Amino acid sequence: MTSVTEVTEPSSHFNPLNTRVWANGRHLVRCVRVIQETWDVKTFCFNAEQSVMFFFKPGQFVTLELEIDGEQVMRSYTISSSPSVPYSFSITVKRVPGGHVSNWLHDNLREHDELAVHGPVGNFNCMDYPSEKVLLLSGGVGITPLMSMARWYFDTNADVDMAFIHSARAPKDIIFQRELEHMCSRVPNFNLSVICERTEIGHAWNGYRGYLDHTKLEMIAPDYQSRRIFCCGPTPYMRAIKNLLIENGFDMSRYHEESFGATPADVTEDVLEQAEIAVKKAEDITDADTFTVDFTTSGMSVQILPGETVHSAASRLGLNIPKACGVGICGTCKVLKTGGEVDIQHNGGITEEDLTEGYILSCCSTPLSDLSIDG
Repeated sequence: MTSVTEVTEPSSHFNPLNTRVWANGRHLVRCVRVIQETWDVKTFCFNAEQSVMFFFKPGQFVTLELEIDGEQVMRSYTISSSPSVPYSFSITVKRVPGGHVSNWLHDNLREHDELAVHGPVGNFNCMDYPSEKVLLLSGGVGITPLMSMARWYFDTNADVDMAFIHSARAPKDIIFQRELEHMCSRVPNFNLSVICERTEIGHAWNGYRGYLDHTKLEMIAPDYQSRRIFCCGPTPYMRAIKNLLIENGFDMSRYHEESFGATPADVTEDVLEQAEIAVKKAEDITDADTFTVDFTTSGMSVQILPGETVHSAASRLGLNIPKACGVGICGTCKVLKTGGEVDIQHNGGITEEDLTEGYILSCCSTPLSDLSIDG
């Protein structure tokens, strides 16, 4: 007897997956997993309510929009996951003694919590600088953008010869150790070396000790002169690496470092000093020396001083444009310019596509004419 299978129409509540692609801007996401990487480092994984393909360039970062003690705080973190896992993204955060945001994230951010992120942005990435041979150098939590690169190369079976040198304080501080060792064991074009500054009682360590110097570099990657180098870590670490390479004649056009961090004190002081000078000179400036900025949404206008940024002009009107880095890196202060011309001196916080569409970063844009801003 032959059985007959009845074919029914899909139920009315089933809808095809409607997937959007991530683009630079503000997005609401939900924390879906928290992973304890080491004793003081956690990874926070996010996805969106509606399916989004979180495509980005390995090495780029996002800016979190948080509310801490009733105050809005913006803080940027490199994405540690790979775009080869497209329906979520992760950041990896080290608890810093006295760190306002890192401590809050460790103590308060839980699964199912929602927050807004801005991005992704950043010039530091391996897609814009392709190479058949790379050397990834990281120190401490600076491993995050390089881990994103390594995961991308590994997951896509890229024909790229990788040498990865990570420096940590002690064996207990090695972030992603098991995953790095797994990748190294699976493919022949992945060479991993870890250097620990010191060892502790009860923690055996058979690897390199001390700091990365030229002798160790020659032992680990004797062909480093022929590789493209990506470097990220604490400022003293990157400064030492850069000096080491320059002293040994490395072609620095093949060297790339992650420059994102908290706004340097000297930058903040320079901004304040420039503002004070502008105020002192304001009485001597005629109307012919200034431009007008119209914020069309609010219906407000202001005269802008020579060299003054759009963000500063908005602040004088009491208009709140979110800002994190203040030096054109994070992309948080992006606004739409609907008229006029500006001089924008950014550091990778905005894409060419955004610029073509008329967007600018208000923190680093000064007027060349009267302006109209959608704000």
